[in-house]
Amino acid sequence: MHGFVKIIICINTAWNLINFRSGLIRAFVANGHEVIAVAPVDEYAARLNELGCHYVPMSMDNRGAHPVQDLILMWRLWRLMRSERPDVFIGYTVKPNVYGSIAARLLGIPVINNITGLGSVFIKQGWLVQVVRWLYRAALSRSAKVFFQNDDDRQLFIGNGLVRTELTDLLPGSGIDLNRFTPTQKPLHNTGDSKFRFLLIARMLRDKGVGEYVEAAGLLRQRWPNAEFCLLGFLDVQNPTAISQAEMDAWVAQCFVKYLGVSEDVRDAIAAADCVVLPSYREGTPRTLLEAAAMARPIIATDAVGCREVVDDGVNGYLCKVRDANDLAEKMAKMLLLPPELRYEMGLRGRAKVEAEFDERLVILKYLLAINAM
Repeated sequence: MHGFVKIIICINTAWNLINFRSGLIRAFVANGHEVIAVAPVDEYAARLNELGCHYVPMSMDNRGAHPVQDLILMWRLWRLMRSERPDVFIGYTVKPNVYGSIAARLLGIPVINNITGLGSVFIKQGWLVQVVRWLYRAALSRSAKVFFQNDDDRQLFIGNGLVRTELTDLLPGSGIDLNRFTPTQKPLHNTGDSKFRFLLIARMLRDKGVGEYVEAAGLLRQRWPNAEFCLLGFLDVQNPTAISQAEMDAWVAQCFVKYLGVSEDVRDAIAAADCVVLPSYREGTPRTLLEAAAMARPIIATDAVGCREVVDDGVNGYLCKVRDANDLAEKMAKMLLLPPELRYEMGLRGRAKVEAEFDERLVILKYLLAINAM
């Protein structure tokens, strides 16, 4: 498929498009393609047109599993695609991937899927997992390409018969703009200094390991009372494992953590941190760890799917056990005790890894090749 191409990109939040897909959308537009971005309305939606694409608002019940609402979503997507007649549909997150793919297939429109991570529904077991797997199998059976962000997720889908091997490929997450996220060096202060700051950037969900991070902070404050343990990201999001405002307020009141709210540009927060932490239970490829590594910050993450792809244990950070606050606290203490020069070297090795493996241009090239191959 060469020349002018009309592309529909659908995802569950405009915030996600602005923060993680801006480079891809701009690249499509720069290559002469028309892009229609489809997502629910939020405070970031108004900025989508600045990327050179056309924004179409579409509500989605991101938290629920209501079959009537999901059928309405599929009908709306089918109606939009019947009207716009795109050359390709690109889906992210569960509902756009499932219902958008089915709607596109009914109209004979080629589909590219991106499985950015399996979310809480795949971490747990039960009937809902079986339903989601059945829906994925139906949705992905005729896709032109199905991208995964780590090989664990890809093998899980292939092993469960959800997608054929020859349709799949791997992407290095959503990629990092290495000109935007550049190394910064903090003053090399002594260990135990009051300025030493840990930072967790994520949606405030239990599945991101927020609870373990707070518990580890409580343990470490006994030994390093002046160290800072900061949290940055959305509260009360539409997710069954969301942390509430009341819970966060209680943690702050006990002086375990500092909640920094939400930021449209995380670079200042990363620059102010000595170490970025993400004790997540499972990821696709965590963008926040890539951003931290790109800015030459050492990182601590769980030895879990997605996270272990970014952290080479002892090289650019440390891996800890999943759902284990004590082990997380040990790795954070290890980071605190590391001489500042060695922490900085660790951060520089992280930058080198991101340059070699996670450059945003690698992601863009794979999408353009997939579209041209149709």
